[in-house]
Amino acid sequence: MCGIIGLTCIPGSTPDRPSLMVYRGLLRLEYRGYDSAGVASVSAESSRVVVLKGRGRIAELEGKYGFSKVDGFTIVAHTRWATHGAPIDVNAHPHTDCGTKIAVVHNGIIQNYRELRRELTSRGHIFVSETDTEVVPHLVEELYGKRRDIYSAFKKAVEVLEGSYAIALISVVEPDKIFFARKDSPLIIGLGNGFNFVASDIPAFLEYSRRAVVLRDYEVGYITPVSAFIEDLRESRPVDYTHRVRFIEWSIEDASKGGYAHFMIKEILEQPRALKNTLQGIEGDDGFRKAVDLLLNANRIYVTAAGTSYHAALYYSLLMQRLAGAQVVPFIASEHYSYEGVVSEGDLLIAVSQSGETIDSLVALRAFRERGAKVIALSNVIDSAIPRESHLALYTRAGPEIGVAATKTFTTQALALAWLAVSYALAVGRLTVSEAEGIRGELRSSPRLVSEIMPLIEDRARRLSEWLSARSSAYYLSRGVGLPVAMEGALKLKEIAYVHAEAYPAGESKHGPIALVSSGFPAVFVVPVDNYLEKLLLGNVQEMKARSAVTIGVAPLGTSLEDQLDYLLPVPRAHWALTPLTHTLPLQLIAYYTAVARGFDPDKPRNLAKTVTVE
Repeated sequence: MCGIIGLTCIPGSTPDRPSLMVYRGLLRLEYRGYDSAGVASVSAESSRVVVLKGRGRIAELEGKYGFSKVDGFTIVAHTRWATHGAPIDVNAHPHTDCGTKIAVVHNGIIQNYRELRRELTSRGHIFVSETDTEVVPHLVEELYGKRRDIYSAFKKAVEVLEGSYAIALISVVEPDKIFFARKDSPLIIGLGNGFNFVASDIPAFLEYSRRAVVLRDYEVGYITPVSAFIEDLRESRPVDYTHRVRFIEWSIEDASKGGYAHFMIKEILEQPRALKNTLQGIEGDDGFRKAVDLLLNANRIYVTAAGTSYHAALYYSLLMQRLAGAQVVPFIASEHYSYEGVVSEGDLLIAVSQSGETIDSLVALRAFRERGAKVIALSNVIDSAIPRESHLALYTRAGPEIGVAATKTFTTQALALAWLAVSYALAVGRLTVSEAEGIRGELRSSPRLVSEIMPLIEDRARRLSEWLSARSSAYYLSRGVGLPVAMEGALKLKEIAYVHAEAYPAGESKHGPIALVSSGFPAVFVVPVDNYLEKLLLGNVQEMKARSAVTIGVAPLGTSLEDQLDYLLPVPRAHWALTPLTHTLPLQLIAYYTAVARGFDPDKPRNLAKTVTVE
């Protein structure tokens, strides 16, 4: 939620105008929130911080305020996903103190802001917004009046805050520094030559810097144009971060549209490469062997996630049950409290998160660790919070995902979890070596299989989406390992096309949901390559057709359902365990083209943002 970027530089050291560099980085963070935005700038000659901000998309505000033309050599900027206060001009970040000598941008939630606001108001501070963030500059202003040292005042203010935060602060007092603090919300330093960045995500500064330091919880400090200082707030000691400097292998093209109309379609089409890179990582990573050892020694196994990642987690639990005869308890991360009473030492939790910063999953992880459980993380972002706080970290290698709706990260998660499930089933003797290698061989072929899907279905998906764009509701139905895929398809249609879509096991239709079905109602079936499930689904298709529903199937060519479906989106035949890899892309395309046909921007669905860092 929310995007932060800050730059401080020596005059003349940057390849572009400093404000243009910040503006370009801000645009790359818009996937994190886009209801309002703003910039604040300070220079050595400034007596006040210059702030420009308002409600609207960044490009609109650029036309109104000229973000990219702001003077100054220390600049912070913010794009907002509203939590406290409506998305109006006055609630946009940055926020300032009474004297407009301090400006702050913030991601997260300050839980004790009401108490702090009352106290500061009683001392004469005047607040102009409804946000929790505004207490920070006023608190620093109050403390600076007593301490006369801006960094000391900033640290003391951070110590008082309760909740989650990534904060960047600039001040006329020390105009060549950006002060920062991080707890539960991502913040990263980008190291340049004569300039340094702080940002919520690597793509924000990737055009100008490939060297990054991922900040950790309770770390505070500041950057200057030529240095960075990091301190552990709990221990009041400097942190030697030199061994944490990472060279970022992503190219700027990876984080750019590259000629596509939207990031979402670009990232859908990147799935073969993302799967290939993830496979290379899996086969070169000893972590999967270590993960199997942890699973073998676990009393009970849980898997948790949120949103799309939960569908990957649910798929993993079904796969473990069918391949390995193992009971794995899947749960939505925000519901972790329902399971805490039964967790004990010897249990194991697998936490799945694309960003590695999802707050609900992080809170669940911490609750399980407190009760003695071991934790395995699966993430797409190296050294993010969830991998760092786990006993073992596994990684997908999907590359940066900018579109808010997850696409390639879901299929790479499914691939990694399938590999883990097959390895475990082999270790417990439920699969023979030849059986395990047979499935792994098909997993290795997944980049090729997925690359074959687009030519098969693109025109069909476009035409179907034109029809679907006029519908107000749809069902997504399947059984077994197809169910999480159906759930993911329904989620995509809801979140980017704003068409109500409900997924459930196909056998449940006669227990209530079928009451809503009438002539022309869309019923989308996910049909795995599984003779048993195919026979079961045939009856469910007939139930829908008997009510004059329009039946749509994502199924392999040659299925017995082919003649029964009104629309077929064919996919290559593969082992049933590969269903998320072979059947997901058509559902993503349906959602994408339906959103476009309805005139919506699929990269920026309303009310949503990437990397949910608030509970």
